[in-house]
Amino acid sequence: MSKIQAALRHPLLWVYLVLGGLFALVLFFANQEFGYFLVEDPLFLISEGLVFGVIATIITVAYRVRKLLQNPLSLAGIIMVLFFAAIAIAAPWLAPPLAPDARPDDPYRIAQCGYLPTPKPPKAPDPIDGIIKIVTRQATICQVSPFGTTENQYDIYYGIVWGTHMVFFVGIVITFANVLIGIAIGSISAYFGRWIDEILMRITDIFLAFPFLIAAVTMAAVLRAKFGSSGGLMIGVIALIVFGWMGYARLIRGDILSIREREYVLAVKAMGARDLRILLKHILPNAIYPTLVVASLDVGTYVLSFAALSFLGLGAEVGFADWGQMISFARNWIPNLYEFWYIVFYPGMAILLFVLGWNLIGDAFRDILDPRLKGRT
Repeated sequence: MSKIQAALRHPLLWVYLVLGGLFALVLFFANQEFGYFLVEDPLFLISEGLVFGVIATIITVAYRVRKLLQNPLSLAGIIMVLFFAAIAIAAPWLAPPLAPDARPDDPYRIAQCGYLPTPKPPKAPDPIDGIIKIVTRQATICQVSPFGTTENQYDIYYGIVWGTHMVFFVGIVITFANVLIGIAIGSISAYFGRWIDEILMRITDIFLAFPFLIAAVTMAAVLRAKFGSSGGLMIGVIALIVFGWMGYARLIRGDILSIREREYVLAVKAMGARDLRILLKHILPNAIYPTLVVASLDVGTYVLSFAALSFLGLGAEVGFADWGQMISFARNWIPNLYEFWYIVFYPGMAILLFVLGWNLIGDAFRDILDPRLKGRT
């Protein structure tokens, strides 16, 4: 059997093809129903692509590491993450961006159902019934407001649905960038050693000296003061990337230091292989697993950190579909939360379940790859 025939029989290939087809269909139907502005929105395209990438990654990991599906906690985590992925994919239909009460030029602007400063409770007696009416086009979002509205009448349901795009974008982009930077610095430092290792690790130590969240808040505040609202989401993202890569650099460096002196690496060196080839082909594949485990746990951490920045007014700009900012709308109503419970409950539960899903997957992944760490925090 040729390699091509073997590849065609591999079940993961067909999974990727199906997901690619679904991605194309989502873009096609979104373009047909909502017009070119949605499909040509860079944030929408990147977010949708990332969501499908997350689904493909989860399926691949579950296929390679079957124990993930045998563990009840990791299975619950996978279901949670896939649930939010489904919401993100179906966001244009669950909360139509072209409703009369929404801004047609930006689907990430939360539907504003008036300008009264006091939050309003859900208009529909049953949230599920209200959502069904929105999806079936029997009513607009502002006619039912399934989850109620915040101050200044931002619709909570719309913000949560489109906020799923934001959490996937923020969590995956920040984690990927930090892992990439950390692996690059840690690998170069460990493999070449001597003065290169000394310089890179002292730079890492300097960054580690700053408290992560305080440093990110300070940098985001400086960038926001300089660029204003034009910086958009990227101000918070950049701040969390600048101060988030050091742990990965330290972790991958430690693993490579223990691997680079092993016999098979020394044998490859003796055969005259280039340093880059040795590092990428023979060392990194055997050293990267602990880093990936930590990365899966950190997706939720970065989502929480970005939510904290948004809560302080340093993440997403006002009116943007971001869960942290939606909780910030409740700050003025904390003394009356018994009456206005819905402005905290729905976005708070969304953040809790999303982060919990990633943490359950990461914990199970860690226990499977290294049983010695089981039960440790």
